[in-house]
Amino acid sequence: MIYEFEVPGKIIGKGRPRLNTYTGSVYTPTRTKDYETLIEQYFLLKYPKYKPFEGRIQVEINAFFEVPKSAKKAEKELMLQNKINPTKKPDIDNIVKIILDAMNGIAFKDDIQITKLSVEKTYSSSEKVQIKISEY
Repeated sequence: MIYEFEVPGKIIGKGRPRLNTYTGSVYTPTRTKDYETLIEQYFLLKYPKYKPFEGRIQVEINAFFEVPKSAKKAEKELMLQNKINPTKKPDIDNIVKIILDAMNGIAFKDDIQITKLSVEKTYSSSEKVQIKISEY
C-alpha cells in the first residue's frame, strides 16, 4: 500500500513552540497548527478509508517552490530544469517536521517507524508539496 497525495499552496515550515509569558504555558503557533490540519485534510480527502501503517516506513517529500518573479529568463529555465534549487525558507528540516507531525497517528502509528526519508526542494510553476508514504 502506498499513500501518495499533494498539498497545493504556500509551503509552511514547522514553527518553534512559543511561551505565553502571562500563563507560563507553551503552545504551538496557529500558523503551524493550521498547515498541519491542511495536510491532514488533503490526506483524508484522498484516503477516507485509510489504515495506519504498522511496519517500517519510507517517506518521500518533494517541495515545489514558485520561480521568483525577479529571476532572469535564463535563470528561470535553469530553475525549471532542476539545475538550480531553492535555497530559501522554510528550511528543509522544518518542512519534514511539519509533514511528519501532521501524518503521525494517521498514515502511520508513530514517526518512530520511519526508517527511510527522501526530501527535495525544487522550483516549479506552482507551489505545492508532494508526499509519498509507503511500507517496505
